[in-house]
Amino acid sequence: MNKKIKTEAVDHLFQAVLSLQSVEECYAFFEDVCTVNELLSLSQRYEVAKMLREKKTYLEIAENTGASTATISRVNRSLNYGNDGYDMIFERLDKE
Repeated sequence: MNKKIKTEAVDHLFQAVLSLQSVEECYAFFEDVCTVNELLSLSQRYEVAKMLREKKTYLEIAENTGASTATISRVNRSLNYGNDGYDMIFERLDKE
C-alpha cells in the first residue's frame, strides 16, 4: 500500500464506497464525486486490465478502449508489480 495515500480522508472515502449497495447507488455517488472524464478514465483502466488478463495485444486494447499505449503500459505495470488489487477483484467476480 502506498503510504502517501493512507490518510483519514481517504479512509472516509473508502468507507463511503463500501457502504454503496447497488450499481444505481454507485452511479449517484460517483457522478457527484468524480467528473465525467475521471469516471470514464477509471472505467477505461479497468477495461484495459481485463483485456490484458485475457492476453489481448496493446493494439487490440487501444482499438477497443481508446486507451493510449502509455495508459495500457501503466495498467500492465500495476497488474505485474502493483498491490494485486485488480487480481483480487477479478478473482471475486469470477466466483460470482
